[in-house]
Amino acid sequence: MAPPKPPSRLVVLVSGSGTNLQALLDNLADAEAPGAEAPPYEIVAVGADRRGIAGLERAERAGVPTFVERVQDHNTRDDWDRSLAEAVAAYEPDLVVSAGFMKIVGKHFLARFGGRFVNTHPALLPSFPGAHGVRDALAYGVKATGCTVHFVDDGVDTGPIIAQGVVEVRDADTEETLHERIKDVERRLLVDVVGRLARDGYRIEGRKVYVGE
Repeated sequence: MAPPKPPSRLVVLVSGSGTNLQALLDNLADAEAPGAEAPPYEIVAVGADRRGIAGLERAERAGVPTFVERVQDHNTRDDWDRSLAEAVAAYEPDLVVSAGFMKIVGKHFLARFGGRFVNTHPALLPSFPGAHGVRDALAYGVKATGCTVHFVDDGVDTGPIIAQGVVEVRDADTEETLHERIKDVERRLLVDVVGRLARDGYRIEGRKVYVGE
């Protein structure tokens, strides 16, 4: 009988409240219950581009090491990108997860972690990419939107799609109410996707992602 596969090592990147990070941490805590299946991943570090944010506090409460790489602490954006890549690489991750990380990484980071860097977006890509996906979908008048979990490439929300979740748009929705319902779906989808990638493995062929095949 083959020995059990060790859990995949995750580095999670955050910029704010860290609710997606908390969903991943809660899933790990649930796995510690008697009789629960061992989690397929472990969070080995949480990184941020800002100090004093709730996401870092969540990591510290969970006993997870943290680090901060601020753009303003480097001479150029290229230097920051290289330093971020080095900081993440120090933890030898199998996957890197952007959990509300609001910085666009560059060539140095993608050279290290391309094909292993997972992001979420609050719209059904390729529709409504960019920083205002919820607002843009609502303004366009769509009847359904949602969230996308995808791998990051050198474009803006253009990487291969792993999974999507659909959210109905209601007549009375504001950007805030719609975004809250999307976030609920997004957190569940991210936990499911990260678990499947870690447990079952995956391959990327062109724009298609095959999990466990």
